[in-house]
Amino acid sequence: MNSKRNMLAYDRSSTGLWVALIFLVSLNLRPAIAAVGPVLAQMGTDLAWGEGVQGVLTAIPLIAFAVVSPLVTFLARRTGIDISILLALLCIAAGDFARSFGGGVGIWLGTVVFASAIAVGNVLVPVIAKRDYAGHVAMATGVYSGCITAGSATAGLLSAPLAQMWGGWRASLAFWSVPPLVVAVLWALRILHNRKIVVASAAVRNSPSAQSARSQSSRGVFARVLRRPMTWYVTAFMGLQSSAFYTMSNWMPSISASIGYDASTAGVHLFIFQGIGIFSGLLIPKLMNVRGNQVCAALTASAPMFIAGLGMLLLPHLMPVWAFVGGCAQGASLVVALALIALRGRDSAETVVLSGVAQSFGYLIASLGPLMFGVLVQATGGHHVPLMVFTFVAFLQCVVAVIVGRPSKM
Repeated sequence: MNSKRNMLAYDRSSTGLWVALIFLVSLNLRPAIAAVGPVLAQMGTDLAWGEGVQGVLTAIPLIAFAVVSPLVTFLARRTGIDISILLALLCIAAGDFARSFGGGVGIWLGTVVFASAIAVGNVLVPVIAKRDYAGHVAMATGVYSGCITAGSATAGLLSAPLAQMWGGWRASLAFWSVPPLVVAVLWALRILHNRKIVVASAAVRNSPSAQSARSQSSRGVFARVLRRPMTWYVTAFMGLQSSAFYTMSNWMPSISASIGYDASTAGVHLFIFQGIGIFSGLLIPKLMNVRGNQVCAALTASAPMFIAGLGMLLLPHLMPVWAFVGGCAQGASLVVALALIALRGRDSAETVVLSGVAQSFGYLIASLGPLMFGVLVQATGGHHVPLMVFTFVAFLQCVVAVIVGRPSKM
């Protein structure tokens, strides 16, 4: 019991550059997924997969997020938040490598492994940001979500060129197993740094972080969060914005190619979509407290995706424009979704539970996006019907944005 208590006590804010390591962790939460879209057609040709099977592959990470997210709370209780992050980084690297070089089974198993590990990071990174940047939650959320978007954009841009340079998609996707290993080493050093502080402190057993960790064992917190309507509003917003992002991340290159753009240009469109989100994510926190609520921020972040959907339907040859507009939405929407988790959780224990619930059910909703898009492409032989469904989902996000932006009075 004492060793477990001490281990959990390592979950404390560090000083100096150690605190900023959470942003390097964030950089590794999307590349393994985002790198697939630009080489998805190559994978389909190489493995003789139709669009439906490709859609299943792109949906697996989101299904894994949905299944694993509610279990992260139990992992964090057992091992501590910081140790959980270390294990997640190692599993991201292992799963990514297995996907490329584990044969037919490895593609599916590796995807499940790294996606499950990313789910751990998805849930715990907002918790760490709220703990370490308590006085600057919106700023920290903007920075780490910008890092998430930057990692995604970089992987989307480099995936196809790396595949061409290294002779196929396997080596290209395997490359993204290296960065999480590097960050894992740095994160382990952070844990050791915190351990020295804990050992040197006689008051650690009564520290707020240790008390918070013990308080997380209360089942009442979980039940209380589930009963709150705001929990499900946040979940719906998380699911809808994630559905839009992952659908476009996986299928935008195919849409561009169907219009007549070559593979390299289609990759640039995807980079625009993902890259511009870095800047919109950094700007949206300025709107997070207009008139004392987040309605303005949530609606401002959501509306451009609806506009982009209409644009791709009506004027598809202006794809660079719609990639830019949609990119403004996805980056800002992610920041709003993650900030809402931090803002609607009343303490660290509630934030962990809310993060797990919102991301579990949210990503379950999101998994339907890329899956249904692929199924509809195969069924209809084109992208028009799937884009109609996509645009409708983007409209629903705008509706939910108005509701979720109003703070709960419960």
